[in-house]
Amino acid sequence: MGEISFETLPLCFEFDCAFDEQVQNRRTAAQYMGTLESLVWLNRFVGETPGDSEIGGSSRQVPHACWSRVLPTPSPSPTLELWSKDMAARLGVQRGNTEVLGGGVPIKGMDSYAQRYGGHQFGTWAGQLGDGRAITLGEVECQDGVVELQLKGAGKTPYSRFADGKAVLRSSIREFLCSEAMHHLGVPTTRALSLVATGEPIMRDMMYDGNRAYEQGAIVCRVAPSFIRFGSFQIHSSTGDVETLKTLVEHTIRTHFPFHSHGNDAGLIAWLCQIAEDTALMVAQWMRVGFVHGVMNTDNMSIHGLTIDYGPYGWLEDYNPGWTPNTTDSSTRRYRYGQQPQIAAWNIARLLEAMVPLMADAEQLHGVLSSFTTCFDQHHNQMWSDKLGLTEFRSDDEDLVRNLNSLLQEVETDMTIFFRLLCSLQSPDAEALTSAFYDETTIPKQAWNEWLEAWWSRVDGQPVREAMLQANPKYVLRNWMAQLAIDAAEKGDFTVCESLHELLQNPYDEQPEHEEQWFQKRPEWARHRVGCSMLSCSS
Repeated sequence: MGEISFETLPLCFEFDCAFDEQVQNRRTAAQYMGTLESLVWLNRFVGETPGDSEIGGSSRQVPHACWSRVLPTPSPSPTLELWSKDMAARLGVQRGNTEVLGGGVPIKGMDSYAQRYGGHQFGTWAGQLGDGRAITLGEVECQDGVVELQLKGAGKTPYSRFADGKAVLRSSIREFLCSEAMHHLGVPTTRALSLVATGEPIMRDMMYDGNRAYEQGAIVCRVAPSFIRFGSFQIHSSTGDVETLKTLVEHTIRTHFPFHSHGNDAGLIAWLCQIAEDTALMVAQWMRVGFVHGVMNTDNMSIHGLTIDYGPYGWLEDYNPGWTPNTTDSSTRRYRYGQQPQIAAWNIARLLEAMVPLMADAEQLHGVLSSFTTCFDQHHNQMWSDKLGLTEFRSDDEDLVRNLNSLLQEVETDMTIFFRLLCSLQSPDAEALTSAFYDETTIPKQAWNEWLEAWWSRVDGQPVREAMLQANPKYVLRNWMAQLAIDAAEKGDFTVCESLHELLQNPYDEQPEHEEQWFQKRPEWARHRVGCSMLSCSS
């Protein structure tokens, strides 16, 4: 851990009534739908951590603060297009509240704000970042506990820098569908409640190549226990603001990790180990289903071990551990599929560095990284045990897995289809797997039959098929599938979105009525299409 210099800085600010007056003035003419207004709204983050003394969304540096109060920007013509019945049931709300979910007047009890944080982006410290296009409405109690509701794409905040704080339809559809799909896959994730089309044209340069064009605007309401990130702590540590760092840590542990303590090194280490272990589980689940996050910056790492900030993500089509969907990362492939566990460990190390000023003995922090490694290895071994139908993972199974990984890369092989077909294999014969290969004429059948014989012998001809079927999904949100939904939605047709949303709620079921359409290898038209094989951070 490197040494960091710190100095004592002011902690708290006084607030006037200007913000409440803004809300009240805009509320008088508002009409509400649904039951969001009947929920009991909590505002623990703004009540227990220091905030910005200035109100509003003008771009600025905000020292010594964890958040800034800001009102969402109302949509000119909001329409509620996508709705998660499952998430709504957990919240206890009915479909509606289009104005509020579209950036309109906050409901009584909400105290909307944007969070301040920093982060390492592609390995380089970027300083203050923060919620540039996300505004938290507040917290509510639901059947899963207290959760935070946040609008993504609802307008400028102090952290928007030169951007407009808005989101476009294509990226909003990708976030809504993917966060809900990941939940039903069993991958730890933030959730989505709604997608509102704003009726507003938004100028974007999709691939950062100078080809700017107007796109349709949209806002997603996303849900999580909190949106606190690794970078939420890094920003205070980097500027030497130990008091704010300490206050945020105490709030976080007291509010979100009540079984841990913050009064001494042992308590902090136990808390950090839980973050590391939760992160290890999340990444192991990414690897299980072939998910590539695409932009694992420290500001995109949740302290809850949740997949957060769906941007240039993707699923492996062919089994290529070196693949990343993010064109911004094309030269170094830092965030490629096969390196995600190592990047997670690197990010945890940066979080630990941020905790150095709170520790009496900072050397103890090294044990947290060991906890991550041990936990990830356990989950990774269990993953392979389940995917291959083993009753347990033995040390000599490492050769079986290593040989499988090599074979999967010899010719273009669809990861999802391959493992799903393996679940129902009745004999060690590669012929039954041919539909998983993009070019059946190039299959090294002898090598495959040798591996299948070794696997078949290992499981005594009786793989644990139930475990295999729950570890190897039949349906995942491939980028080409999401693109078909986006293409239709941009023409006003959200039925493809709705169909995919329904399909992906049961990703391990056969669903024969959908098999011909969605249980398919990547179509040739998607091989090089923007939005399918190529995505940017604006995606």
